[in-house]
Amino acid sequence: MTSTNQPATHTATTPVLPPLRIGQHVSETPVVLAPMAGVTNTAFRRLCREQGDGFFVAEMVTSRALVERNDVSLRIVSFEDYEQPRSAQVYGVDPATVGAAVSIIAGEDRADHIDLNFGCPVPKVTRKGGGAALPWKKELYTRIVDAAVRAASPHHVPVTVKMRMGIDDDHMTYLEAGKIAEDLGVSAVALHARTAAQHYSGQARWDAIKNLKEHVTTIPVLGNGDIWSAEDALNMVAHTGCDGVVVGRGCQGRPWLFADLTAAFAGRDERVTPGLGYVAETIYRHGEYLVEFFGDEGRGLRDLRKHMAWYLKGYAVGGEARQALALVDSLADLRRKLDELDHDAPYPGEAAEGQRGRAGSPKRPILPYGWLDSRELSDEFRITLQEAELSVSGG
Repeated sequence: MTSTNQPATHTATTPVLPPLRIGQHVSETPVVLAPMAGVTNTAFRRLCREQGDGFFVAEMVTSRALVERNDVSLRIVSFEDYEQPRSAQVYGVDPATVGAAVSIIAGEDRADHIDLNFGCPVPKVTRKGGGAALPWKKELYTRIVDAAVRAASPHHVPVTVKMRMGIDDDHMTYLEAGKIAEDLGVSAVALHARTAAQHYSGQARWDAIKNLKEHVTTIPVLGNGDIWSAEDALNMVAHTGCDGVVVGRGCQGRPWLFADLTAAFAGRDERVTPGLGYVAETIYRHGEYLVEFFGDEGRGLRDLRKHMAWYLKGYAVGGEARQALALVDSLADLRRKLDELDHDAPYPGEAAEGQRGRAGSPKRPILPYGWLDSRELSDEFRITLQEAELSVSGG
């Protein structure tokens, strides 16, 4: 096992899976970093790329904001030269607007791969019929995917789809949505194996990923949900037969998870087991990257604060030190407070593993009145959907 960034000497091993192909882009490690609002900006993606291989997706942007050329949204789909391939995720509820947004990204060479989000379970989105609620309206879902593929194709930019199983157990859509996406020419489909009603609670139902893999046969099927370690990823592949995995909350405060995943999928058993000194240096580097990204030291350090609890999970760091680190306001302040930690403290083992962030509890999906009465889209709902493109994320 290793606890540093230094390259190790490896013996030849047999990869667990073939490389993941999304259009013309290939990753030897079949792993995708899921877009997470306020987390997967350039700084965090850089940390993850330093650790391992994969597709690293930027924070989600709404199609309306892109079409209106909102400065914040355009910045999200701006990438550094070292980011290859460049992956962006778009959310939208109107086919024409989604198509226009994809044309901007692909036509202006802003990204090499575009993912469509149909997995957001957030009430303020689903109550307007967006996110995980949208595939229930089959025609609308089909038109949005088709518009995106048609807009991206002239620029040779592959489109993928990320979705949930459905609204709830009585309104499943994933098998149909996966097949529609396959038939329309998307390059891969990813399934978060929960319903919108589950939100992030309970266990992901990996059997659904297996079912989707049996149903969608000509493009990669990626599994998402409850991957907290490299072993979880290998278990998902063994259980479902999926072609790769999507990692979200499991890497929060653990960018070295991508080193573990790269080794695991290559058939190697070394894992990163960082002592507190290594964690401290990673936190500081993250702070530097955030300051560079925002171009503002104060803003960069404020953004770093939310990562502290994730980074320090399981480590013997007292409450006073944790509180102090959650209030850092400059790189000098960060350096000073990190130096006060016990850098010789070893990796705490199981205490640092497992779930990151809050799982919450099941939630009754909030939908437009009458949304489940028909799979057709009424004129009234067409108007309602125009209000659904909010700056939110999830999936």
